[in-house]
Amino acid sequence: MKETDMVVCRCEEVTYEMLMETAKEYQCTARELKLRTRAGMGYCGGRTCRCMVDQIATSLTGEKNNKQVSLKYQPPIRPIHFGQLGRDES
Repeated sequence: MKETDMVVCRCEEVTYEMLMETAKEYQCTARELKLRTRAGMGYCGGRTCRCMVDQIATSLTGEKNNKQVSLKYQPPIRPIHFGQLGRDES
């Protein structure tokens, strides 16, 4: 397995190579890179890949763009207990 085949976003199956190619082609900000590749838009909401997507977006310019905003992740709307998921209320 090559380094470029490494899966960065497991939820959306986005590889490092896909992120790098997209970032180079479009000179993307982190947000734009996320929208173009769907990295960080899966079930986990970017908890596992957010930092890597940010780093790839900023690595091409060599310095952080002051207008570029880091990606954030959003927790579920309302936390629930696992017991509530299987509860039968009929």
